[in-house]
Amino acid sequence: MPLGFGPGNPAAPSPHLRELKETVRTLLDLDDDTTVMIRQLACTEPGCPPLETVVAVLPMNGKARRWTLHQPTDEITEDDLKAALLTTAPEGAHSA
Repeated sequence: MPLGFGPGNPAAPSPHLRELKETVRTLLDLDDDTTVMIRQLACTEPGCPPLETVVAVLPMNGKARRWTLHQPTDEITEDDLKAALLTTAPEGAHSA
Protein backbone atom coordinates (compact mmCIF):
# COMPACT_ATOMS: atom_id res chain seq x y z
CA MET A 1 0.00 0.00 0.00
CA PRO A 2 1.44 3.42 -0.89
CA LEU A 3 2.42 5.49 2.11
CA GLY A 4 0.35 8.58 2.85
CA PHE A 5 -3.03 6.90 2.68
CA GLY A 6 -5.39 6.73 5.62
CA PRO A 7 -5.84 3.48 7.56
CA GLY A 8 -9.64 3.54 7.38
CA ASN A 9 -9.74 3.92 3.60
CA PRO A 10 -6.56 2.96 1.74
CA ALA A 11 -7.82 4.75 -1.40
CA ALA A 12 -8.22 8.11 0.39
CA PRO A 13 -5.21 10.36 0.90
CA SER A 14 -4.43 11.45 4.43
CA PRO A 15 -5.43 14.99 5.47
CA HIS A 16 -1.73 15.94 5.67
CA LEU A 17 -1.13 14.73 2.11
CA ARG A 18 -4.14 16.73 0.86
CA GLU A 19 -2.76 19.82 2.64
CA LEU A 20 0.67 19.32 1.04
CA LYS A 21 -0.88 19.04 -2.42
CA GLU A 22 -2.92 22.20 -1.89
CA THR A 23 0.20 24.01 -0.67
CA VAL A 24 2.09 22.96 -3.83
CA ARG A 25 -0.87 24.13 -5.93
CA THR A 26 -0.91 27.52 -4.19
CA LEU A 27 2.87 28.06 -4.18
CA LEU A 28 3.17 27.32 -7.90
CA ASP A 29 -0.16 28.95 -8.86
CA LEU A 30 -1.33 25.80 -10.66
CA ASP A 31 -4.58 25.45 -12.57
CA ASP A 32 -7.13 22.72 -11.94
CA ASP A 33 -5.93 20.71 -14.96
CA THR A 34 -2.47 20.24 -13.46
CA THR A 35 -1.90 17.07 -11.46
CA VAL A 36 0.14 17.20 -8.25
CA MET A 37 1.53 13.87 -7.08
CA ILE A 38 3.34 13.36 -3.79
CA ARG A 39 4.90 9.98 -3.08
CA GLN A 40 7.03 8.73 -0.23
CA LEU A 41 9.70 6.30 -1.36
CA ALA A 42 12.43 4.23 0.20
CA CYS A 43 15.82 5.69 -0.67
CA THR A 44 18.57 3.15 -1.32
CA GLU A 45 21.38 5.50 -2.36
CA PRO A 46 24.40 5.75 -0.04
CA GLY A 47 24.07 8.61 2.46
CA CYS A 48 20.37 9.10 1.73
CA PRO A 49 17.79 9.02 4.55
CA PRO A 50 15.69 5.83 4.59
CA LEU A 51 12.60 7.67 3.31
CA GLU A 52 12.31 10.53 0.85
CA THR A 53 9.36 12.36 -0.66
CA VAL A 54 8.98 13.13 -4.35
CA VAL A 55 6.73 16.00 -5.45
CA ALA A 56 5.73 15.88 -9.12
CA VAL A 57 3.77 18.50 -11.04
CA LEU A 58 2.21 17.22 -14.26
CA PRO A 59 0.53 19.91 -16.39
CA MET A 60 -1.81 19.03 -19.26
CA ASN A 61 0.40 21.14 -21.52
CA GLY A 62 4.04 21.72 -20.77
CA LYS A 63 6.86 19.90 -19.08
CA ALA A 64 6.53 17.85 -15.93
CA ARG A 65 8.54 19.05 -12.93
CA ARG A 66 9.84 17.05 -9.97
CA TRP A 67 11.49 17.80 -6.64
CA THR A 68 12.87 15.39 -4.03
CA LEU A 69 12.78 16.20 -0.32
CA HIS A 70 15.00 14.00 1.80
CA GLN A 71 12.52 13.40 4.60
CA PRO A 72 9.33 11.39 5.17
CA THR A 73 6.07 12.88 3.92
CA ASP A 74 4.56 13.21 7.39
CA GLU A 75 7.47 15.47 8.48
CA ILE A 76 7.19 17.91 5.56
CA THR A 77 5.90 21.39 6.37
CA GLU A 78 4.78 24.32 4.24
CA ASP A 79 8.19 25.93 4.86
CA ASP A 80 9.91 22.78 3.54
CA LEU A 81 7.83 22.97 0.36
CA LYS A 82 8.57 26.68 -0.06
CA ALA A 83 12.29 26.04 0.29
CA ALA A 84 12.27 23.18 -2.22
CA LEU A 85 9.83 24.48 -4.84
CA LEU A 86 10.66 28.17 -4.83
CA THR A 87 14.44 28.12 -4.40
CA THR A 88 15.64 25.06 -6.33
CA ALA A 89 15.22 24.09 -9.95
CA PRO A 90 13.09 21.02 -10.59
CA GLU A 91 15.02 17.82 -11.25
CA GLY A 92 15.77 17.34 -14.91
CA ALA A 93 15.41 21.09 -15.63
CA HIS A 94 17.89 22.50 -18.08
CA SER A 95 18.94 26.11 -18.33
CA ALA A 96 18.72 27.69 -21.76
